Formats: sequence, structure tokens, C-alpha cells
Amino acid sequence: MPGPTVAVIDIGSNSIKILVAARDADGELTSRHYRTIDARISAGISRAEPRLTAEGMARGLDAIRSLLADAATHSPTRTILVATSAVRDALNGAEFIAQVLAATGHPIRLLSGDEEANLIGRGLTCDPALGDLRDFYVFDLGGGSLECLAFRDRRIEQAVSLQLGCVRLTEKLVQDPTAPLTIHQAIAIATYTRDLIGRSGFKFTLPPTATAIGTGGTFSAVRTIHGARDGHTLAQTATNLPLASLCTLLDDLGKLPLVDRKKVPGLPPARADVFPAALATVITLAELGNFPAFENSLYNLRWGIAAEALD
Repeated sequence: MPGPTVAVIDIGSNSIKILVAARDADGELTSRHYRTIDARISAGISRAEPRLTAEGMARGLDAIRSLLADAATHSPTRTILVATSAVRDALNGAEFIAQVLAATGHPIRLLSGDEEANLIGRGLTCDPALGDLRDFYVFDLGGGSLECLAFRDRRIEQAVSLQLGCVRLTEKLVQDPTAPLTIHQAIAIATYTRDLIGRSGFKFTLPPTATAIGTGGTFSAVRTIHGARDGHTLAQTATNLPLASLCTLLDDLGKLPLVDRKKVPGLPPARADVFPAALATVITLAELGNFPAFENSLYNLRWGIAAEALD
């Protein structure tokens, strides 16, 4: 008899994603299906009183319906919808949750920042490629927030959720996202990131040999861009992303106007406007932690939710 299957739909600020997962005979969590839809429900997230727009909620609902149809083909034992920063911070987030429930019959679990960070950490521990790591950092960059975690001996020692998402910072610090990123804007993003991390109390106190793991669409987009240049798929690209290559990529793409950025092979066009701010943020993280590189993992929040459900 096959074991139970869970479908997890993660309603993020920039994209909405599904993972259908189950445990294999050895108890390892495995993917049956995954898909991402760039819905950008978070437009306006940086305002003093952020609200989801009617257009953003409609895009989000359409994406959720499409992903629920995906889930149905796998007959999951459970289907779980979770929402993060965009819905959490919006003054009318409850309205969107009610719309989804009325339209689909599925409630949405609204995660706090702490819950999101800890579930991302749980998802990372499901990655078999990271099974030998004991001390490591995890940075999950989304559209609305950045989750920062430190693991010592595979246990979470620190976990904070910060309002440093790439959509949020682009709206706040990049006056014209259709134009090339200026040096002043890059400096402003770095300064803002350093200041917020400093005030959060997050400390880079693990041994110098600790690995920095990056998750989220920014890191996977870097890999797809590199892969496109060499004719490789994401799965064929190296998971190690050196700081020097991230700096080169920001230099190359930051000087392009949005119309040309959208044509860069491997870069999702819907992410092109916020990608320079995202790169500037992760470069600042590397400099703060003195990391020579990030190791990219695709195991993040959805994997943590699935592991929790199947346990």
C-alpha cells in the first residue's frame, strides 16, 4: 500500500508554489510534483498601511485554483494552504483568506514570521545533500521577507524573519525599477539590509567553517541563468554559488534596463524587476557573514510543512 501523500501550496509575496510529497520506503521525503506560478500578490507591500489590491488577490486566487487542480491529479491525503509575508502584513489579508475559502473550500494557515523561519529550517533538514552538515546558516529570501537561521549541531540556534524581501526593498529603495540599478540604490539596499539585520539581534557566531545555505527564487534564478549560458537545466547546474559570481551577475544585470533584463536567458521575466535588489541583498549577507559562497538548496518552507504533516 502506498503511504499518505500531502499537497502543500505556499502563497508567497512574489510567487505561489505547490509541492506534492510522500515518504519513500526508507522514510525519506520525496517530491511527486512541484510547480511555481509568479502571481506577485504583494504589490504595495512596502507602504505604511499595506493592502492587497483587487488585481493581486485575483491573480493569487487564479494561481491557487490552478495548483489545486494539479494537486487533485495526485489524490493527496491532505492538502494544506499556507500564506506568508504578503498576506500576513496586509491590512486586508483576512479578506483574501476568506475569498480563497469561499472559492475553493480550503482554509489558509497564516504563518507567523517565527513559524515560517522554523518550518524553513525543518525543510532544509530533509535535503539529503545536506545530511552531513552540522553547523550552518540558512537564508530564505522571498518577495516580502528574509528568513535567517543558524543551526548548531543540526538544531536551530537562531531564527528571525525580517522585512527584507526583494519586492519590498525594490518598492522602498528603487525609484524606477524599469531603469538600470544605480550605485546609490545598491548602496542604499546594502545599508538598509545591514541596519535591519543588526537591529534584529541575529549574530554570525557559528564556526568560520559553517556553510551558508541560500533558498528561494533568487538563488534558483542565479542557477538557471548560469545554466542557460551553458545549455544546462537547473538540475545540471552547480549548487555552489560563489560570492564573486553573484557580484559579477549584479554588475552585468544591474546596468540593464528592465526591458533587456526580461530577455536574459534563465531569468523569469516576472522576477526581472526585483532581481537586482535581491542580488544586492544576498551579496550584503555574504559580506556580513564573511561567506565565500552560498550553497543552494531547493528544500524550504513547503518541505517543512510536508514533513510536519506526514509526521
